[in-house]
Amino acid sequence: MAKDINWGELPFGYYKTDYNVRCYYRDGKWGELEISSSEYIPVHMAATTLHYGQEAFEGLKAYRGKDGKVRLFRWEENAKRLRNSAHGILMKEVPDELFYNAIVKAVKLNAEYIPPYGTGATLYIRPLLIGSGPQVGVKPANEYLFMVFVTPVGPYFKTGFKPVDVELVRDVDRAAPLGTGHIKVGGNYAAGLRATERAHQRGFASVLFLDAREKKYIDEAGPANFFGIKNNTYITPKSTSILPSITNMSLEQIAKDLGLTVERRKVPVEELETFEETGACGTAAIITPIRKIVDNDMGKEYFYGDEAGEVSTKLYHNLRGIQEGTIEDKHNWTTVIEGI
Repeated sequence: MAKDINWGELPFGYYKTDYNVRCYYRDGKWGELEISSSEYIPVHMAATTLHYGQEAFEGLKAYRGKDGKVRLFRWEENAKRLRNSAHGILMKEVPDELFYNAIVKAVKLNAEYIPPYGTGATLYIRPLLIGSGPQVGVKPANEYLFMVFVTPVGPYFKTGFKPVDVELVRDVDRAAPLGTGHIKVGGNYAAGLRATERAHQRGFASVLFLDAREKKYIDEAGPANFFGIKNNTYITPKSTSILPSITNMSLEQIAKDLGLTVERRKVPVEELETFEETGACGTAAIITPIRKIVDNDMGKEYFYGDEAGEVSTKLYHNLRGIQEGTIEDKHNWTTVIEGI
């Protein structure tokens, strides 16, 4: 039974739940899952996560379907991406079985916080991996902490599935071409904070970064991937500094299923004026349609419409339908969590 929460008014933010799940890597092996009711973790003051950025995380959701079943969406891809992140900054990789058992246990322990179907809210799952062992001197830790907490969330943007305004950024780089942009580590988000907060103060919902090397191509859309629609084609940037979005990967397949051509390639800034629709996509929002992109440095504005485009709307409802079990899961993307 769900908690007595005003699900429709939930923001996308932290909401305290009852339990989280933890597991330590010590003495060359992963230990047993531990259950905690504390929101805090004891961290050594010389832990590598604090000094050398050994930290990676994931984000996925549990969806309560119209049939009452609770589904995870492509959790294997999240586990794979966390392994890639761990490999990228020399942390111990979390095995699939441990990853899955931890997220399922965290969801089951907090089942009362899973929002009911039709409320627009979901249960957000945050796996986190940190270097917990102490080091003074730049080197990887010998101990790691993997933990999972969950929190019920509303839409990432207050407008929900409504077009938003985005500011194109030229004076800040989110990630270097051969850096950590392709893995999900906190430093990437820290690098973009200044530009994002500045955009918010100017009335924009998010930012759009350009490639760091030449400032010629579209890169990451703030905390999400970018896509554009034109001539019945779904186009999304290809770059070594873009995080491989599981949502974007799924939308590419759904676009093909709907008869669209899909192109993952370099997208020149000038191409923005040729798109019929544009959007940002990721776990938090699925799709956020873009109303306009403003390039203040060049004095340009690209307008795409006050309402979500037809293709973006189809993509959104198809993916949401698969996640919630109202549309056939032809690609076996969802996993039902039994017993809740």
